Amino acid sequence: MLNMKRISETYEMKVFTDAGDYFGDVEEAILTQSKISGWRVRATKNSFLNKVLGSAKGVIVPHQLVKSIGDIMIINKSAIPAYDPDDDR
Repeated sequence: MLNMKRISETYEMKVFTDAGDYFGDVEEAILTQSKISGWRVRATKNSFLNKVLGSAKGVIVPHQLVKSIGDIMIINKSAIPAYDPDDDR
C-alpha cells in the first residue's frame, strides 16, 4: 500500500543511509515543475556529513537516491561523498 506524506512533514526529518549511518536532517525539498527533483540535507553535529564536509553546511541528494520515506528518510549509500578517514585536514 502506498502511503502519502506532505512535503512539510519531511522537514527536519532524520536521514540515514541504507547501511545505517546517520547522514543529516532534511532542510528542504527541491521542486522542478510539480515533481521533487532533490532534497537539501543539512549536516548536523553528529552526522556523517559533518565529518566529511567540514565547513560546508550540507548537500543536495537527488530524489532518485531516496529509497524510502516514513518516520525517517533512507537514502542509497552512493549519495555519500567520497571520504578518506585518514585524510585529516
